[in-house]
Amino acid sequence: MTETASMATQKVAVPAPKAPVTLTGTQKVAVVLMNMDRQRATEVMQQFTDSEAEVIALEIMQLRKVDSEIAEAIMVEFHEMTQRGGRHARGGQEFAMGLLEASFGAERSAGMMTRVATSMASKAFEFLDSSESANVLNLLDGEMPQTIALVLAHLRRDQASGVLSGMDPALRTEVARCIATMGSATPEAIRVVTESLKQRAGTIASREVIEVIGGIQPLVDILNQADAATERALLEGLEESDPALAQEVRSRMLTFVDIVKLESRDVQEILRGIDTTVLAMAMKSTSNAVTEVIRANLSERNRVVLDDEIKSLGPVRMSQVEDARASIVRAIRDMEAHGIITVQRGLDDAYVS
Repeated sequence: MTETASMATQKVAVPAPKAPVTLTGTQKVAVVLMNMDRQRATEVMQQFTDSEAEVIALEIMQLRKVDSEIAEAIMVEFHEMTQRGGRHARGGQEFAMGLLEASFGAERSAGMMTRVATSMASKAFEFLDSSESANVLNLLDGEMPQTIALVLAHLRRDQASGVLSGMDPALRTEVARCIATMGSATPEAIRVVTESLKQRAGTIASREVIEVIGGIQPLVDILNQADAATERALLEGLEESDPALAQEVRSRMLTFVDIVKLESRDVQEILRGIDTTVLAMAMKSTSNAVTEVIRANLSERNRVVLDDEIKSLGPVRMSQVEDARASIVRAIRDMEAHGIITVQRGLDDAYVS
């Protein structure tokens, strides 16, 4: 078992019939486990931490089948397990799931498999990570809304928001609906999409991935990164085509008025990082509840400064107010994502009049 653990920290060139094949230490461990009987593999797997086991399971699922000569070379290196004859290691999702369950139990392995699945799904479209939103939009031109939704659900949220912002309003609404209602996709469906996009982008074919899950939350995450105009237009479009879905999306979104749901210390933390001019702009025409929470968490001196700033603004465009509120929402969301504050969401959200 110690030999298996040490292999995970090494990279070794493994000879193949025509050319050397370089496998990582983790891949080699995966091959060794795939060649063991289930009981022995379970005993070895139990020696790893959860995070180590998840990485190994990911490699098992991706390797699926290993050339017999490569497998034999790895088993020779792992001298305690050397056996006569060729081996044709078999991996895949079923093998990995069974090994994790046998090693860690059904409940614990379920969470591990969920994390592994998420990792594999995200890798499907990682070749787009460095692409500008405009380039992704061009790449997706002419694709079905369902295909676009599948891709956007697995891009960085800020990147996906940029793609949505550049779409024709009617297409944008349909894509948003598809993201919110999307279920799981088969490995073959994802493979077809990724290979098609990679060919169009002039890149190499992708490796096999597993199912991807859509839903309302990916759409909410994307909208929370979008500019105010895109958010408003998209929600208005959803209101027309699917009012129930629009209401569900609204209920989950982080909005400016969510500041009233925060503890005083969290509000104070947020206000410390907001420019007074931006805060004054965001408070234009806001509700009394929001105004009271903000003022209650400012020092007397800062309240005076804020009041003077509000008076000096005069009439402003609503788009300016929305942009100011959006910048504050992004600050709240960043703090929430880093665990600095906690935001309670629900269907009883109030809305700014």
